[in-house]
Amino acid sequence: MKLGALFTGGKDSTYSIYSSISKGDTVSCLMNMISENADSYMFHTVGSNLVGLQAEAIGIPLERFYTKGKKEEELTDLKEFIHRMKDKYGIEGVVSGAIASEYQLNRIGGILGSLGLVSVTPLWRTDVEEYMRRLVSEGFKVVIVSVSADGLDESWLGKEITEGNLNELIALSRKHRFHLGFEGGEAETAVLDGPMFKKRVVIRGFEVENDGPKHYMKVTAAELEDKR
Repeated sequence: MKLGALFTGGKDSTYSIYSSISKGDTVSCLMNMISENADSYMFHTVGSNLVGLQAEAIGIPLERFYTKGKKEEELTDLKEFIHRMKDKYGIEGVVSGAIASEYQLNRIGGILGSLGLVSVTPLWRTDVEEYMRRLVSEGFKVVIVSVSADGLDESWLGKEITEGNLNELIALSRKHRFHLGFEGGEAETAVLDGPMFKKRVVIRGFEVENDGPKHYMKVTAAELEDKR
């Protein structure tokens, strides 16, 4: 099937693209919504300045669309964006990284249904602990770019999720009762390398900024590097 992909540069959208390609689907474009609202209900905002490099590293055309990020109104913007991509690329469906959010699943599914497109969600209702271990074992380099939950402090910013610290993350999620996959916005991630990446993304510099309880990375320098 010929797909477009809702792409944030985070672990879930990236892994879902990888999963679809592994199953034989063709991903024709990466679709990134740029929201002016840092607290958007629908769209990942931290790390958005890495998306261009990530798309180049993966080797799939990137398309971007701006939204003010107002609740519900942003869905009208998303529908227009997807409609344009359907016309431009001839896609038959859209893959997204939904894991447990009924809000996202239902709204994306409703938009796609109205446009005659298939909704592809490889991670829906997955076992999150097993998924996180799979991310690490399959070679995805995932770094945390924002934190906003009890148990996750600034020391996690810029840290790669590895076999060595994943058990600590699992223990923290159980103790503080946050979603291990960060489905509730407890943290946000960026994927810098993985099995489908032709090059790796390297962050050369960042600053830590705070917005109330949210601490996040503002990347100041990043580049692509050849994989050895």
